[in-house]
Amino acid sequence: MKQITALLFLLTSVIILQAQNNKPLRNAFTLTLKVDGTNYYQQEVEETPYFVKEGVLQIYPGEKLNIEVELKNDSIVSMTTVKENLHPEKTIVVRFYQIEGEKADTDMILNVKNPFNKTLKHKALMFTTNNNKLQPTSIIPIRPTLENFETWGYPIISLVLVEWELADE
Repeated sequence: MKQITALLFLLTSVIILQAQNNKPLRNAFTLTLKVDGTNYYQQEVEETPYFVKEGVLQIYPGEKLNIEVELKNDSIVSMTTVKENLHPEKTIVVRFYQIEGEKADTDMILNVKNPFNKTLKHKALMFTTNNNKLQPTSIIPIRPTLENFETWGYPIISLVLVEWELADE
């Protein structure tokens, strides 16, 4: 009986700790982007979910996300944003930022780290300062256990990353 009680306590503790590590919502913040040498774009970003729906991730410049992934038969079945990368073997790390410097640089970088032994693929849509709609943009597949750096030479307000999958390629 003591063993069953101890096992239940341990299981409950693990579930509680996992739930405490989940971070489904971003905190509200003010987004400021350099548009050119003298102009800036500014927007209030409200507290919103990182995943706007299943498998659809919205990321803003300045965010670094840990995305814990559950697989079944080498297919992604769920993705959850977490505070800490407690399971690096199944956590995709995504960082989106604008290069800062003294020049009028407005370049944006998306860095995605693939922890898996398969190629990680996804598609991307971008919302820029000079267009009022989401537009597709090209993304290179991320080779197994490597990371990619995608760059754009203009300010991007937000990226929406969709159609995540693992492939043998």
